[in-house]
Amino acid sequence: MALKIRSVSECDVDVLTLGECMIRLSPPGHQRIEFTSSFEAWAGGGEYNVAYALSRFGLRTGWISKLVKNPLGFFIRNHARAAGMDMSEVVWVAYDGVGRADRIGLNFTEVGIGVRPSVTLYDRGHSAASHMRPGEVDWVRIFEERGVRWFHLGGIFTALSASCAEVAQEAMMAAHRAGTVVSYDLNFRSKLWTSEKAIEVTKELIPYVTVLIGNEEDFQKVLGFEVNGTDDTLQRLPVEAYKDMVERVIGTYSHIQVVATTLREVVSGLLNNWSAILYHDGQFYTSIRYENLEIEDRVGGGDGFCSGMIYGFLRGMELQECVNLGAAHGALTQTTRGDTNMVTLDEVLHVAKGGSARIKR
Repeated sequence: MALKIRSVSECDVDVLTLGECMIRLSPPGHQRIEFTSSFEAWAGGGEYNVAYALSRFGLRTGWISKLVKNPLGFFIRNHARAAGMDMSEVVWVAYDGVGRADRIGLNFTEVGIGVRPSVTLYDRGHSAASHMRPGEVDWVRIFEERGVRWFHLGGIFTALSASCAEVAQEAMMAAHRAGTVVSYDLNFRSKLWTSEKAIEVTKELIPYVTVLIGNEEDFQKVLGFEVNGTDDTLQRLPVEAYKDMVERVIGTYSHIQVVATTLREVVSGLLNNWSAILYHDGQFYTSIRYENLEIEDRVGGGDGFCSGMIYGFLRGMELQECVNLGAAHGALTQTTRGDTNMVTLDEVLHVAKGGSARIKR
């Protein structure tokens, strides 16, 4: 049975996302944070990245969060508007001159190389997004009057605070009632919460999820489902063990219609094997496998997969095309610096069909 997706004509928005966007500061190249004399600045956040990419692909997208009225908040706004994202539902708060009440979160990210992995240092405490409260956004108006075809959010936003978890549930309930597809990226972050807390909170949200997304750590740490045969090195990922895990997830949560899992085998900081599997209606679909994918910046690869897959569903593509599109966009996203999309839809379609990197003249 195909996903039941609301029609274009009855909705103002194709894809709406909810989450925090931070400003990422990275040393050039593979330099270390403590030794650099300059930083590259990027806007990025899991759900924000998805809306940004899909807007560049020509869909009507919107993003909801809470931002501060200062140059850092405007930096994020300007970046989103440049891609055509709808920012009209963002909650704006005044800047107190110091950031005691609300601030824009920062993260400092080193891009790894060789045996040295990429590392992210958060400076996001007391951010405006983490202070979102139920009732600040009129979700019923958005989902029922404006109309939204697909709603995407995930575990990073949910982990920011107890009130963010309440907002996530409030939004998901409204989307579910309105017939909007709800996708949830488990996205476990050990620096934000424990596995025990993640499992406790996420079990309250799962009833409203249509499409569930994650990697091996996410399913284990957020839902309690282990993938047999994997280890901490993640150098070899047994696909059949993943399929067994997905079937156990579906057996427990039978209302979930799609489960999508990215598979990343870490050869080195600059070399990964990359692919994905998608489950729907009793069948598995395995993407093209990208052996020895050369990584420029791995941050945002999972969001690239999400947005590519969502695009395929909203365009009515076959399920094999959806998973191939997700894997291709995830792979391409990792060939550029920063979290957000810097590639075109034509490039993604080319790679998803098995196209090579032969020079184009």
